[in-house]
Amino acid sequence: MDSARALIARGWGVSLVSRCLRVSRAQLHVILRRTDDWMDGRRSRHTDDTDVLLRIHHVIGELPTYGYRRVWALLRRQAELDGMPAINAKRVYRIMRQNALLLERKPAVPPSKRAHTGRVAVKESNQRWCSDGFEFCCDNGERLRVTFALDCCDREALHWAVTTGGFNSETVQTSCWERWNAASATIFRRLQWSG
Repeated sequence: MDSARALIARGWGVSLVSRCLRVSRAQLHVILRRTDDWMDGRRSRHTDDTDVLLRIHHVIGELPTYGYRRVWALLRRQAELDGMPAINAKRVYRIMRQNALLLERKPAVPPSKRAHTGRVAVKESNQRWCSDGFEFCCDNGERLRVTFALDCCDREALHWAVTTGGFNSETVQTSCWERWNAASATIFRRLQWSG
């Protein structure tokens, strides 16, 4: 922008300079109309953070496991009760970072030693099963939830359960148990008839 101002001061046209330097013409007009005593309001303000730092130390002294978000929430509530202006969360973060008050980040979870090749399918039936579920909204507003168990070999639906309530692991286990009980009864009938 300074080079654009220098070219315009030498007599070049604003439109030509803005086109050649690929600068907004409207922004050049704003810059040219500024007074000599103009100061950029975006410069960092020198604020005194000692009062805020004392309040942060007070909160952390009682609750040392709180991160900057929870500290900020408590400071905000306290400021509302005292009739003081609210403190910005970014300011709390900056003050805590400058004074080494931030909590340590959680260590990275070590990768699993068990290699996952992405293969779920198996070569024979009844070796591995999976379950899934879905829900949809009926015309009367009720939610209908369907849970089903599949054989990973041939994707055969072993059993399914439908409910308007929630479903959990017990629902899947019950549906598998019903499937295996029905299968054992069928096998038993076959054994009876084969003799």
